[in-house]
Order: sequence, then structure tokens, then C-alpha cells
Amino acid sequence: MDKDNTVFVGNKPVMNYVLAVITQFNNGAEEVSIKARGKAISRAVDTAEISLNKFLQGVTKQGVITSTEVIDTESGQTNVSSIEILLRQG
Repeated sequence: MDKDNTVFVGNKPVMNYVLAVITQFNNGAEEVSIKARGKAISRAVDTAEISLNKFLQGVTKQGVITSTEVIDTESGQTNVSSIEILLRQG
């Protein structure tokens, strides 16, 4: 997986990320990874579903990977859930 073909989902509107995914495929990417952590996970799921259902023909959901990442904060370490959704052309 090429790091350039990764869309990191944060706090922007969902359509910003959908446009980023579509742009990756239009630029010839074979697969695109949508990644998010914590509260942005639902936005990542929305991004994948809107991209697949409304805009991208011939693209399928290859897999979903969930994990927990340990993050250092001022008050020590905390666990943050993360998700990676793989979309593939063809």
C-alpha cells in the first residue's frame, strides 16, 4: 500500500474526504486506504459508504481493519480505537 493512497479522516466535512478518495482513484490508484481514529471513525465509515454507493463504479470494499493504539497524553497513556477501510479498483 502506497502511503500516498491513504486518506486520513479528521474533523472536516465528510464530502471533503469523499472527494479525496475519488481523486485518488481518478489519478490511477489501484487501492485507497481510509484511516481514522477515535471520534472520526464514524466519519471514515460514512466516507467509504458514500464513495462506494454514490460515486465509484467498479470499486469494492477489500477489508476493514480495527485496532487500538496507545497514545501518550499529558495525563499518561490512553487507548484510542482506530479503523482502516481498504477500497480496491476492479
